[in-house]
Amino acid sequence: MYRISAHVEEWEFKQAFRITGREVLSSKGIVVKISDGKHIGRGEAQGVFYTDETPESMLAQVNSIASSLQSGVSREELLDILPSGGARNAIDCALWDLECKQSGKTIWQLTGITPKPVTTVFTIGMEDTPEAMAAKAAEASEHSVLKIKLDGCQPLERLKAIRAARPDAKLVVDANQGWSFEQLQELIPACVELDLEMIEQPLPRGNDGALSSLASPITLAADESCLDSSELAGIDGLYQMINIKLDKTGGLTEALNLAKVAKSKGYKLMVGNMCGTSLSIAPSFVVAQLCDFVDIDGPLLLKHDHPNGLKYQAGKVECFDPSFWG
Repeated sequence: MYRISAHVEEWEFKQAFRITGREVLSSKGIVVKISDGKHIGRGEAQGVFYTDETPESMLAQVNSIASSLQSGVSREELLDILPSGGARNAIDCALWDLECKQSGKTIWQLTGITPKPVTTVFTIGMEDTPEAMAAKAAEASEHSVLKIKLDGCQPLERLKAIRAARPDAKLVVDANQGWSFEQLQELIPACVELDLEMIEQPLPRGNDGALSSLASPITLAADESCLDSSELAGIDGLYQMINIKLDKTGGLTEALNLAKVAKSKGYKLMVGNMCGTSLSIAPSFVVAQLCDFVDIDGPLLLKHDHPNGLKYQAGKVECFDPSFWG
């Protein structure tokens, strides 16, 4: 019999973090622990706020299958027991961690992936003025790739100010569903002129069919519009890149499956995060090895992180120690 525990953890941000229609002061999620009496596997999840997940709803899902988990559930069986989302993510990652500890093998040996350092974007959250966002970009001078959070208010002015402050940086934009199709059409020529690398989720989930008529010279990435591999067919011909987040896919198992299927269909890959600690980001670092863009800067936004977690240096992320996870 396995012992299962789950609890809520809240980690404070260095400052308020703003995206389209949302401002948060902390990262709040759940941590699941699964023990066989000798080893303990851990997994963390923040959930998917735009599908109305909360720490309380995730805990309820974990508790709803506690008896099955105690009897022993494989990661493959878990895919049928719970839907994609934060609860399944935390359990799945805990099962991976436990399997590593039980087998004496690292996550790299189990997945067959060779780890290497990656370069992560650094996120510039929304501020009241273009000048304030430009100042944040200038402060992040050690980071070579910046991800700019925008909505429909002065997006071009903000981009121009940031580009002027950081002519050396690679810039990607995340609109978090905040633009209209007409606004996107108007902005693309300016985005080309400003040498943007990619635009993530410009239109609302479910309202992005118009992208089929748009021949964008800039890569468009699906985030909210593609939760897991079951939704790939629905975005065919609309996007060129998929942002894989373990809270969306419901764990590393489905994330790796989504990466494999999406790549076979010609999509570029990106890995993202929901602003968790290193415990949440470590499994995402595994997916990062397969990706064209990496967005795993969540711990950099926190006041504190696990002392033995991921190591960040000038935008580079080093491989974690298996004693921490995996």
